Amino acid sequence: MTTQLPTGFETAIFGMGCFWGAERLLWQLEGVTSTAVGYAGGHTVNPTYKDICYLDTGHAEVVQVLFDPAQLTYQILLKTFWESHNPTQGMRQGNDVGSQYRSLIMCTTETQRVEALASKDVYATQLGAAGYPAITTEIIPATEFFMAEEYHQRYLEKNPNGYCGIGGTGVSCPIASIHA
Repeated sequence: MTTQLPTGFETAIFGMGCFWGAERLLWQLEGVTSTAVGYAGGHTVNPTYKDICYLDTGHAEVVQVLFDPAQLTYQILLKTFWESHNPTQGMRQGNDVGSQYRSLIMCTTETQRVEALASKDVYATQLGAAGYPAITTEIIPATEFFMAEEYHQRYLEKNPNGYCGIGGTGVSCPIASIHA
């Protein structure tokens, strides 16, 4: 990840449980320039993987995405986010349990916040109709992003048969009908 965004590009930050599978899912989208996995949303400065697993850091495993909105809209990223994990599970995703695996959208702009909230409302209706409980996803302003250790970056590219906990509900998110 670069510290200076190329002109016209945006950053998005998502937590969908274990960041390995989430990163692979997002790096494959056309219009994504780069991804990085890390920790955000907590109170500990420069946490390590061991810290977020065993200490009360408050951080979640997240993926930071650099994308070109001329090729990939934030709404498509939101659709991918909602459909690729179960946002009703609270402090877990599948077998991964703990606050570091919570569902999280960190907004880097006011437009992202408006679109994320609108998409949550639309998807909550779809999930409710399919018998799912309320969405537990946090939608908050972006906090400082702490890069995870190098061995976590693009982990599933280096270890193609590695663990991937990504799995959606099977409920489609009609994101195309959402306008900020």
